[in-house]
Amino acid sequence: MKIAFWTVTRGAGNIAKEYAELLSSQVKYDEIQVYTLEKFSIKDTVQIQNFTDKLEEKFHSYDTHVFIMASGIVIRKISKLIKGKDIDPAVLLIDEGKHFVISLLSGHLGGANEITYKIASLLNLIPIITTSSDITGKIAVDIISQKLNAELEDLKSAKEVTSLIVDGKTVDILLPKNVKVQKADKISKNPDGIIVVSNKRKLEMTRIFPKNLILGIGCKKDTREKDILEAIEASMEKHNLDMRSVKHIATVDIKKDELGLVQAAKTLEKELIIISREEIKKVQDKFEGSDFVEKNIGVRAVSEPAAYLSSSRKGQFLERKAKYQGITISIYEEEIESE
Repeated sequence: MKIAFWTVTRGAGNIAKEYAELLSSQVKYDEIQVYTLEKFSIKDTVQIQNFTDKLEEKFHSYDTHVFIMASGIVIRKISKLIKGKDIDPAVLLIDEGKHFVISLLSGHLGGANEITYKIASLLNLIPIITTSSDITGKIAVDIISQKLNAELEDLKSAKEVTSLIVDGKTVDILLPKNVKVQKADKISKNPDGIIVVSNKRKLEMTRIFPKNLILGIGCKKDTREKDILEAIEASMEKHNLDMRSVKHIATVDIKKDELGLVQAAKTLEKELIIISREEIKKVQDKFEGSDFVEKNIGVRAVSEPAAYLSSSRKGQFLERKAKYQGITISIYEEEIESE
């Protein structure tokens, strides 16, 4: 690894020289170079006349750059030198007060986060890491790639899957038999994302949509089909669900002839299951109810019990009750069972 220290004040130059000597004595690096301004005449450093010109010349010649100066200066100077997170070097900041070391650029692929922790330990500084996956204790896709000594297919998909991991979603990783991960869990039933590790040039993949989602719907009298369809789309989008997995729509018997609802089911090509109020009364205590609804139709809730009663009753609610302008939508997910 090749490391460059950059400074623009006498004090920072002396600190950089001190730190470079400490690092050299404890870890074997390919090269550690300290750049200081010529006017300070600091011995055993590379004395330069123009900081900007030299940085532009050397930026992609080092694996890691450590700047001992204000973050604003660094950001302005490196902004036009940045090309992409997959090729940019690691950039770190150390304050002249010798308190902190900050990972500023290329935290994962460039190794800035790992180097920050190492330098913090060796130089007795406080490490500052701001990448979400690191501060939440979760691993990013690009770090997995590094751990496997592999290469990412593209940064866009890696970023999107890492976002799922940071958000606490379920992401599975499919590995070839000769790659082992300690304490690896079994593949989950319904992941939000998948990481595939493979050396195949062409990898055939396909999707199967299980019919295991049930939409329970309640609505005011004379609700338009358009509004019901928009409410359904909003609920499905919220939970990242596909209409192809909807098994049917369910509602209460008093709404069996509600034109907007009947038309919406027909447009979506989904069966409209009708649940009687007598059936709902038997289970309505399990769900949040409304005095107003009970006064008008005789039961305290519609969308939740309708979805539940028309299901296998083996599963879970993904959406208890979403409300959209007089429309309520519940989404029940049945367990996937194979014969």
